[in-house]
Amino acid sequence: MGLFSKKETVDLDVQGMHCPKCVARVTAALEGVEGVTKAKVSLENNSAKVEGHGFDTQALIDAVTETGFEAKLAQ
Repeated sequence: MGLFSKKETVDLDVQGMHCPKCVARVTAALEGVEGVTKAKVSLENNSAKVEGHGFDTQALIDAVTETGFEAKLAQ
């Protein structure tokens, strides 16, 4: 894998968010995962779109869980 490896995108379903503060917590948790360059979290859709290079999908789910919310890969 070179310096310019292909950008990865993962969509997650996130449950338990009720307000913008929840969205901020989930966003910060996801952006704290190694390899993540951007996380866009939607309260309206109970979802998150994560972009980056070489991150671990399970680490994303674990990061959300550690903030007190539930996450799984979107279908």
